[in-house]
Amino acid sequence: MQVTGLLYGAQMLRFVDFPAAEVLGPAADEEQIKAMIDKHGEIFIKPVFRGGVGKKGKSGLLGRAKDLATALRERERLFFAEHRVGHQYAKANGVTYEGAVPARHEVYFSLTDSTHFRAPTMTLSHMGGMDIEEVDRKYVAQVPFDPLTGLKAFVVANALTALNAPKEIISPLVQHLPKLWELFHDYGMTTLELNPIRLRPDRNGRLTPVACDFKCGCDRDDPRYKRLGLPAHIFAVDQSDFELEINQLRTHQGQSDVYVINPKGTILAPTFGGGANSLVTELLGDDAIISSDFGGNPPYEKMKEVARICFKHWLAQSNVLFIIGGKSNNTDIFETFRAIADALREHFGTHGPTPLYVVAGRGGPNLVRGFGALRDTCEALGLPYRLFGFDSDMSEVIQYAQNADAWMKAGGRADIAARLRGLGQGA
Repeated sequence: MQVTGLLYGAQMLRFVDFPAAEVLGPAADEEQIKAMIDKHGEIFIKPVFRGGVGKKGKSGLLGRAKDLATALRERERLFFAEHRVGHQYAKANGVTYEGAVPARHEVYFSLTDSTHFRAPTMTLSHMGGMDIEEVDRKYVAQVPFDPLTGLKAFVVANALTALNAPKEIISPLVQHLPKLWELFHDYGMTTLELNPIRLRPDRNGRLTPVACDFKCGCDRDDPRYKRLGLPAHIFAVDQSDFELEINQLRTHQGQSDVYVINPKGTILAPTFGGGANSLVTELLGDDAIISSDFGGNPPYEKMKEVARICFKHWLAQSNVLFIIGGKSNNTDIFETFRAIADALREHFGTHGPTPLYVVAGRGGPNLVRGFGALRDTCEALGLPYRLFGFDSDMSEVIQYAQNADAWMKAGGRADIAARLRGLGQGA
C-alpha cells in the first residue's frame, strides 16, 4: 500500500504540523490555478497515479507553468498519462498543481524499518532533489535509532554535523524532522520519504523546511493506518481477477499477495519465503506466471483455497507446477503440501486432467510426510514428479524446473497427455 505525491501527503503531514507545498487536486478550476500561479510565480503539474510506479520526473511526466495557458496544456498532456516501468504499468487519473517553493537548499529525508540494522533507520542528505542512490555516499547519513525513544533532535543534529551540512539548515531541520517519527510510528507506516524538502526563507531570513514531494508505504495489516482517514480507492491498483481473488485471503500473517508476471507463462510457481521468491522470480523470468510468497505457516484451509484459485486460473496452460521454498523454521510442510495435493486432486476431478510436471523443493518440519502426500497424489493422477529436500541447492532446483518446462515444450506435454488418455483420464 503506497501513497505518492502531495495530494494526500500534505494532508498526512498536517497531522504533525510539518509544512508542505500548497497543492490543488484534479478538480481545481481555472481561477484557482491562476490564483496559485499569481501567488507562487510558478507551479508544477504532476499526474496522479495509484501507488508507486518509478521515477515519473525522469520519464517526462512533470509539467511546469508560469502562466495559465501553459498550465492547461500540461494538464491536457498529463491528465491520463501512461507510465510503464518493467512489468509495472499505470495510467494517471487526474493531475495535481503544486506551488513552487524558492530555496537554496534541498534535503532528502526518509524513515524505514531497516533489515540491515534491525531497527528503524533515518536516511538524511543535504543533497536532496536527486535519487538517493545517485548521491555520493559521503553526503548521505544512515542512522539507526531506538524505537522506544524515537527520532530525537540530537540524532538529526549529529547526522547533519557529520555530513558538514550548511549551518543555517541544521536548526530548522532539528526542530521539524523529529515530528515525522510520530507520523511514521503512530499511523502504521513502513516507509516515509520526503524528497526534496526545500528550505524556504521567511521575511527575516529564517529558514523553514517545506515538503515538496511525499511518498509513504503503509502496512494494511496494521490497523493504525486507518487513523489517516484516507479514501480506500487510493490504495486500489489495476489487478487481474486472479490477483483480486487471491488477495481476498489476506487473513493469516498478511502473506497472500501475488503479482502476475507473465499471463502467457508456463511455470506455475507457488513460492514460500521472500528470499525464495526473489531468486525464483529472477531466474525463471518470463517463464514464470506469478510472483508470490505464501509462507508464514498458512493453515490447511487457506493454503488449499490459495492453490484452488491458482489452479483454476493457470493450471490449464502450465507445463510445470513448481512448489519451492527455503528451509522453514515454523511452516508445517505436511499441512501446506497436503493442501496443495488435495486442491490438485479436486481440480482434476472437477475440470479433468491436464498434462503437468510437478517439481517441489522444500525443507522444514514434517517434510517427509509432506513429500509423501504430494507423491501419492502425483502417482494417483499419473503425473511425473521430482522432489528435492532441504540439502538441495535452490538454484539447481530452479534449473531443473526450467529443464522440465523445456522438455514439456519439446514433446513431453503430448507424451503425458497420451499417458493420461491411456489411464482412462482423458487429455
